[in-house]
Amino acid sequence: MKKLAVLSAGLLLSASMMGNALADTITMWTMEEQPDRMARQEKIAAAFNAATGHTVKIVPVTEKDIATRATAAFAAGELPDVLNHTVQHLLPFASAGILDTAAADEAVNDLGVGSFASGAIKMASSDGEIVSVPTDGWTQLVVYRKDLFEAAGLAAPQSFGDIEAAIAKLHNPPSVYGFVAATKIDETYMMQLIEHISLAAGYSPVNADGSINEDTSKLKEVLSFYKTIGDASPDGDLFWKQSRELYLGGQAAMIIWSPSLLDELGGLRDSAPVTITDDPTTKELARKTGFVTVFSGPGNPDGAAYADTRYLGITADANTDVASEFVKFVVSEGYGDWLGMAPEGKFPVRKGPSAGSNAYEALWAGLPTGVDRKEPLGNIYPDAVISDIVAGLSVGDRWGVADGQLEKASQIVNSRVMSQVIRKYIDGEISLDAAADEIVAKHKAL
Repeated sequence: MKKLAVLSAGLLLSASMMGNALADTITMWTMEEQPDRMARQEKIAAAFNAATGHTVKIVPVTEKDIATRATAAFAAGELPDVLNHTVQHLLPFASAGILDTAAADEAVNDLGVGSFASGAIKMASSDGEIVSVPTDGWTQLVVYRKDLFEAAGLAAPQSFGDIEAAIAKLHNPPSVYGFVAATKIDETYMMQLIEHISLAAGYSPVNADGSINEDTSKLKEVLSFYKTIGDASPDGDLFWKQSRELYLGGQAAMIIWSPSLLDELGGLRDSAPVTITDDPTTKELARKTGFVTVFSGPGNPDGAAYADTRYLGITADANTDVASEFVKFVVSEGYGDWLGMAPEGKFPVRKGPSAGSNAYEALWAGLPTGVDRKEPLGNIYPDAVISDIVAGLSVGDRWGVADGQLEKASQIVNSRVMSQVIRKYIDGEISLDAAADEIVAKHKAL
């Protein structure tokens, strides 16, 4: 009997150890560190645990620290299993060996490449592999007063020419500024506008072979256009804050902004009230607003859209099988909760569970958005508007993507050379030719 008891205890211990071996714990670093977003991610982790037995530890990391911490963790062999990161980190992390690119490629193929927005996949592709799994994104928008445009007989601002024509007719400061452009050189917002305008003009600072583009013809078009919108803006150091406030107050005919403005236009956020009437919750401005995702410059009639995409990378130190399983879970069973962290700024880059399906897009449009009041975007904007905005992710672009030079382009973005020189040009400190030459010289010196 004693031997039997010992044997039974051993079998129980063995079974317990097997159970523990099958139930692993992995770690995910996330840039989505706000308390409400952390709660959503913990909910996804709990659902994954219930479905698989595996535990996911969610660790918040400030976005600006992701690159530094990931590099240090890689050197120490202490990377998390899953790493939430931006498009700027895609190729730098992949080329440094931080990401297990083969695991990400396999995960996306398991899910179905055709179920993802093509733009997000294109950005993540390098040497025939998809180096990280797209989760969400947004396309920058030309936001304009549709009612003012219609009253003045103006075409929607789909080109440099359209925007210049609208400024000529609608610029009437201080009651209405034709545009509110970014002029604060140390803000990321200004580089976002510059890159968007450059893409529209067909200009990239990086050639296909990775060298700096020394042809200044299209660069000068970008500089001239930026001066036009800068001259139609208020004086001072302007960034996203002033452009949003002036538009919500009815003092701007046009701005360029992220879709995070969508809920604010609908009167859902007290910290960013709509002030065109006495009612800060009014939806009147939302009804009067139009959006353009793709606009064009001279010599580039097809134009371009600027997209920012977020990814979940499976790292080189990961428990690969469990990490892959979790990442796939996030963009399938957990996708509603992931997008629900901030639907106005997290568009679905996976359209549905299979190619041709739009189920996840429909799910997203019905998610409550806002801060102080909650309402689905589909209740505020017509279906056609929602579809057009989301469609921008399929054509969204960034410098260097088409030629595999995103890493070099990201270095140029982070240097903010163009912000610094354009501000000097707007202020009349240097000529057009001098500004273009200085940008090229400083890019070559990076």
